[in-house]
Amino acid sequence: MNQEQLLAIAKQFAIEGEIAEIKPLGEGFINDTFVVTTAGDAPNYILQRKNHNVFPDVPGMMDNILAVTEHIKKKVADPMRETLTVIPACDGKLYVKDGENFWAVCLFIADTASYDRADSPELAYQGGVGIGRFQALLADFDKPLNETIKGFHNIRWRFKQWDETIAADPAGRVKDLQQEIGWVEARRGEMLDFWSKVESGEIPTHVTHNDTKISNILFDKPTGKVLCAIDLDTVMSSTSLNDFGDAIRSYTNTGAEDDKNLDNVEMSIEMFRAYAEGYLSEQRSSMKQIELDYLAFSARYITFEQVLRFLMDYIDGDKYYRTAYADHNLVRTHAQYKLLQSIERQYDQMCAIVKELS
Repeated sequence: MNQEQLLAIAKQFAIEGEIAEIKPLGEGFINDTFVVTTAGDAPNYILQRKNHNVFPDVPGMMDNILAVTEHIKKKVADPMRETLTVIPACDGKLYVKDGENFWAVCLFIADTASYDRADSPELAYQGGVGIGRFQALLADFDKPLNETIKGFHNIRWRFKQWDETIAADPAGRVKDLQQEIGWVEARRGEMLDFWSKVESGEIPTHVTHNDTKISNILFDKPTGKVLCAIDLDTVMSSTSLNDFGDAIRSYTNTGAEDDKNLDNVEMSIEMFRAYAEGYLSEQRSSMKQIELDYLAFSARYITFEQVLRFLMDYIDGDKYYRTAYADHNLVRTHAQYKLLQSIERQYDQMCAIVKELS
């Protein structure tokens, strides 16, 4: 979109001051993000075009974001910096609809830093603090949240999608993927067994972030300390273990998520310890024993789910994830499976670390 079109969208929100410039920010997998700079002393803003194919219920998503951020604002010292601030549209809605596109705005939080990768145990520890604190602040949140992505992190639902995709084989790729399909099928039973404990309530549900990579934690520039969790599009109710497992998948990988050189890919046990220590320093008192018992397993669960999802999208013809080249999703599948194997080899040590820290 050009500046004139973006300006027309931005002006439909309750933005203070005169808009001076709108520039793209980052290259997200899902949404298109822009920084809205204003003239003078007025604050700046983040404008996002929400991917309605990934988030079919954008109004419900925005209701979730407002609910959890308003809850957090009541508990922190600096509510304008320690969580996101949703800026409504001029008509009072939390979004603007432009044709098929949904747009949303939040306040730009100044004097912050973010990181694309956790490259040290110290940074992994702080990331653990960030997600642990986010969950702890919402431990007493008791309002229902919208399920904005059906079955997200629900492996029973993922297996339903998987079975349907395998049967349809829309891109004609199944015949060449028997080894990879076998990786998924060999773990079906243990993954469903874990999820059945969530379905029964034995493992409790809470507010979860559901996208806990380090880039979704903002750090305060003056102090270097964790400020808040951002990118709350996937906030829903689920087991808090999902957030921990997804963070371990992201933080501890010594390679890239789509690394073509599988020799680069391992789970760093040092980074696992650092993240777990930071996370439990904030969240331990809110957790039940069964959650601690399955904390290390959650890394296996979420990494397995990502193997399944990358492979399923490849079989489906690459419809969900943005790809940079042919077979990108297959490369991602292989890299994530290598990570899963490394987690499985170190699982006993991971359990021992959790027991020690908790």
